[in-house]
Amino acid sequence: QVQLVESGGGLVQPGGSLRLSCAASGSIFGINIRGWYRQAPGKQRELVATITSGGSTNYADSVKGRFTISRDNAKNTVHLQMNSLKPEDTAVYYCNLYQIGNAYWGQGTQVTVSS
Repeated sequence: QVQLVESGGGLVQPGGSLRLSCAASGSIFGINIRGWYRQAPGKQRELVATITSGGSTNYADSVKGRFTISRDNAKNTVHLQMNSLKPEDTAVYYCNLYQIGNAYWGQGTQVTVSS
């Protein structure tokens, strides 16, 4: 089993920044994909960004140039640096780990962008 614990959410004004972190523990293999997804009220969960074990990244068009995903393989941790936040970034952000055909999710952390 794999456990994921997110941290770093909160309330921020438009234009501000937040850094989310997700620590993984349990049966983690060296080859995996880490990612962040988000779900706004009344909307489906959507991909925000992913990063492979080798460091290849993928971003949703809506966050390109503003968000940066990174990972520390030694600590089994993934981060999401969010800059220039907009009200439409408000959502619950979920950490994800995908390995050998299984997907694991964190409990989610709320990000609210409002003045």
